[in-house]
Amino acid sequence: MKAGLEDRKAAVLVVLAGLSDGQKVLVALQSGHRESTASWASVLRDLRSRGLRAPRLVIGDGHLGIWAGLRQVYPEAGEQRCWNHRILNLLDRIGKKDQPSATELLRTVVYADTLQEAEGEKATFQRWCQQHGYDDAAALIDEDWDRMTAFYGFPREHWPHLRTTNPVESPFAALRLRTDAAKRFKKVENATAVMWKMLLIAESRFRRLNAPQLMQEVFEGAVYVNGIREEDKPGRLAA
Repeated sequence: MKAGLEDRKAAVLVVLAGLSDGQKVLVALQSGHRESTASWASVLRDLRSRGLRAPRLVIGDGHLGIWAGLRQVYPEAGEQRCWNHRILNLLDRIGKKDQPSATELLRTVVYADTLQEAEGEKATFQRWCQQHGYDDAAALIDEDWDRMTAFYGFPREHWPHLRTTNPVESPFAALRLRTDAAKRFKKVENATAVMWKMLLIAESRFRRLNAPQLMQEVFEGAVYVNGIREEDKPGRLAA
């Protein structure tokens, strides 16, 4: 956002939570020094002091600060990196004429039904990259692979909410129309207050998470493999 006395933009750190009843709520919006470890740790410590227990999974856009900050405050939380941001990173390493083909191949990775299928589709993408001279992209998709595929350990019904940071990005798209059109805010605090108010209004229209009845068992630590709860897998007797 355009705020403060300097020409550069100020960073805003945002946390949206999925509650055990399936509601999505805004729980933090703070200005920070870029997206540093210290800034994210400060936001997370504030949430902890306000009573937020360790989340089962945190979805982030890929900046290293959020993961380092998370390990300081909620080391037990799972980590999922946003696939939309990863795909953009990958396409930056691929020639424009080949990007449509790469995008289709990457979609088969993202939407694979199981982790094993995703790994197979990833290998297909890497072979395509090597054949077309995009070795950098072939190597990049291996980075953070465990963090990219953490969502397979949660209910299949929740995967659309977990693969990306879209639940945060979508309301901000409308908000940016307001802040980009505004003159520069003299104080970061004033800009943050405007954003907070607008997001609270948007929150009233947030869609609830799919299958909210599963949220409580997720919170209680139920184990899922490829989206299926362990005790519900075919051939396994319930305890």
